[in-house]
Amino acid sequence: MILAGHALGAQQQDARATELFNRFAAYATRIQIVEKLSGAKSAIGSGFFTTAAGHIVTNYHVISSVINRPDRYRAEVVEPNGSTTAATVVAIDVVHDLAILKSNVHDRPFFALQQVTPRHGERLFSLGNPRDLGMSIVEGTYNGLLEHTLYPRIHLTAPINPGMSGGPTIDEQGRVVGINVATEGNEVSFLVPVDRAIALLQTALSSGPRAEPPTLELVGKQLRQHQDTYVKEMFGASAKMIDFGPFRVVTQPAAFFRCWGDGSRNQELPYERTRHRCTTEDDIYLDVDQTTGSLTLNHQLVTTKTLNAPQFFALYTSTFGTDNSPSGEEEYVTNWKCVTRNVRNNSVTMRAVMCLRRYRKLGKLYDANLKLAALGRSDVGLVSTLNLTGLTYDNLTKLSDTFIKQVSWR
Repeated sequence: MILAGHALGAQQQDARATELFNRFAAYATRIQIVEKLSGAKSAIGSGFFTTAAGHIVTNYHVISSVINRPDRYRAEVVEPNGSTTAATVVAIDVVHDLAILKSNVHDRPFFALQQVTPRHGERLFSLGNPRDLGMSIVEGTYNGLLEHTLYPRIHLTAPINPGMSGGPTIDEQGRVVGINVATEGNEVSFLVPVDRAIALLQTALSSGPRAEPPTLELVGKQLRQHQDTYVKEMFGASAKMIDFGPFRVVTQPAAFFRCWGDGSRNQELPYERTRHRCTTEDDIYLDVDQTTGSLTLNHQLVTTKTLNAPQFFALYTSTFGTDNSPSGEEEYVTNWKCVTRNVRNNSVTMRAVMCLRRYRKLGKLYDANLKLAALGRSDVGLVSTLNLTGLTYDNLTKLSDTFIKQVSWR
């Protein structure tokens, strides 16, 4: 009887998914990015119609090539019969990974976007073009907003696959709840809440038909506005301090960070390492080989009871010299330029290396890598690293100075 009941429930769920697909599949569409010289598609994604005039919501990362290299790439809408129609990018929100396209498709039904707040555990349905296999629907469960993010993201238990990015996730009434944006596999997927799409669509509609298309200059402007909000939360009153060996250091610079710890205590080695790491999940997609908007904090404690001073100094020097600066393509960023000096704060003398690189295309934005090594002991050492991405010089200087001040002896 239990198995029969389960089978009946599954049939009812499948029937509901089929009903929604038949009703709303035409509201969604496939999007492809075409390399102009070859005429071949280089990327695929999904989107959905939101006005009778042919406006389409999708992800920024789906159309990023058009913004980064408009001379090489164009966006197209793929019709159900396989024909294609040109689409123009008319608005972007790079921070929330959204874009609005304008097409000449005027005969398709569209979603009238409105604010929707699902219940925890509510069934939701994602539409999209997984792996370019055609329009599909998958069922999932709403699990609320992610806790450790600066901007809201919806956690959806559903298998959103590559190619479904930019498609709509709807409730059983056919209302758009969010926009498919990312997955971590094992049916762990994420959505941009619909209110962000509503705001961006209003921007697109208010700009008028003669508005200039978005460019990298606008991307840089949005990033600078974002990092002002981002930095304001950092290392403030909500930041926590921890005892780390004989030191006291900062952890969880803001509420949207997640922190982890680990240690290696191999009895065959004459030293021990203890690590503490905090990072964000707010990376902003810019292009295939470039993301930004993240901050990572690392503390590593090295201790010994058996090494003499020269031996420990050699180990400590090697630890400090390890290169953990982020990689980057020459197309996007300059080479690192570094300055080394000794600094002193809270009675702790530290060796400090600050490395900077500039973004080539996005205005006055930089990545920074600050590394500190506490000096003065021959049996214990602290190496602390702060990686910052996509900040103005003033903001990265502010955060670096604050980070240095928050190292002290216990």
